[in-house]
Parts: sequence; structure tokens; C-alpha cells
Amino acid sequence: MNTKLVDSIIQLIMTLPTAEQELLKEKMLFEVSEPSTIDLMQLAENGGSLDFIHEEPVLYTIEDGEPI
Repeated sequence: MNTKLVDSIIQLIMTLPTAEQELLKEKMLFEVSEPSTIDLMQLAENGGSLDFIHEEPVLYTIEDGEPI
């Protein structure tokens, strides 16, 4: 791991004006971050786009089919 390079980059970033530092932080976090599985599950559960599923009839039960 090249810690000297990382330290140099951080020092360079710290010399930027605050607005440019914020823009850089925004761009880096946007490109790298992805929602976690938990975040996606909460979005699906609370977002409302799948609420129609509760209105659907039950087509299959545990008694359907044959045991494996």
C-alpha cells in the first residue's frame, strides 16, 4: 500500500477551496457508494411500489405439488 501517495493526495485536496473539496467528496461518494441489501429491502418494503402484492390472490399453498 502506498501510504505516502495517499498522504500527498490528501494534502493536495486540503489545499483546494472548500467548494471544490465538497464537489470532490460528492463525486467520489456518488461513484463508489451503492445501497446495501438492507437499504434496498427497506425501500421495497416502505416505498409503496409493491403494495399491490397484498391484494393478489394466493395461487399456491403448501399442499400443492409433491414432496421432494
